[in-house]
Amino acid sequence: MPISFRRKPGPPTTRSIVVDGRQLRIDVRPGTAGRPPLLLVNGVGASLELLQPFVDALDPTVEVIRFDVPGVGGSPLPGVPYRFTGLCRLMANLLSELGHNQADVLGISWGGGVAQHFALFHRHRCRRLVLVATGTGSLMVPARPSVLARMVTPRRYLDRGYLRRNAAGLYGGSARSQPDRVSELMHAENRVGPALGYVYQLAAGAGWTSLPFLPLIRQPTLILSGDDDPLIPLANGRLMHSLIPHSQLHVYRGGHLGLVTEAAELAPVVGRFLAADLPGGARDGRSRAAHNGQPG
Repeated sequence: MPISFRRKPGPPTTRSIVVDGRQLRIDVRPGTAGRPPLLLVNGVGASLELLQPFVDALDPTVEVIRFDVPGVGGSPLPGVPYRFTGLCRLMANLLSELGHNQADVLGISWGGGVAQHFALFHRHRCRRLVLVATGTGSLMVPARPSVLARMVTPRRYLDRGYLRRNAAGLYGGSARSQPDRVSELMHAENRVGPALGYVYQLAAGAGWTSLPFLPLIRQPTLILSGDDDPLIPLANGRLMHSLIPHSQLHVYRGGHLGLVTEAAELAPVVGRFLAADLPGGARDGRSRAAHNGQPG
């Protein structure tokens, strides 16, 4: 089904604010659900626009907060590199600046590592955790070297032709049959920041791993993993599910960008998880993927 990557008509929700003396470009979609907002943490090199199809498909009663990581999109490049610890502190202070004591946190790819770190070290600020197409950092089941080599630079955000030629190998899923669609997704609205901002993101997670502390994550956790993800093989989702106590795994048919290319399918899965009453932990729950006969 075709996806529009243009923002739905309505009042502007994107603005810049100052948090801890640092300017951040943010987007806040108001909600009426009466529960904590959903804070989204994007992947390497991606500005907040990339997840627009997911936001549009998500239950409109959910408040959604997005932000450009320092040095990405419309957030200025920081003076010095940062680590996940500093970024998570910035996220906590962003929530305070917006008047929230707590949020549900969704991280995709690189942002999934940040989300795991936030859930442990700012546990009182994180109600529920959603991990999408992500792994455990430096200690994980890796992608093939040829795939990782293409991630060292932001060229895929800058060169449409390069992305079309490499989309299938990088992202899998629908990128194999519709590389032009993925090229539109990555270039239509995404704001590319300075090259050094991309380097800072890679450096922030260098040597980091969540593997030792996954059993300490106590929030109900939903793990979304694609069955055709060249960047983050499915084995990583299964590993996280086995180690996070209150977790459930939903395996979808698709690749690394499934949260966007399959937004109509996955947004309701996330919405139900955020709204559900989960007594006794989420591990005993069965995902829709399992009911569909997919690995779950």
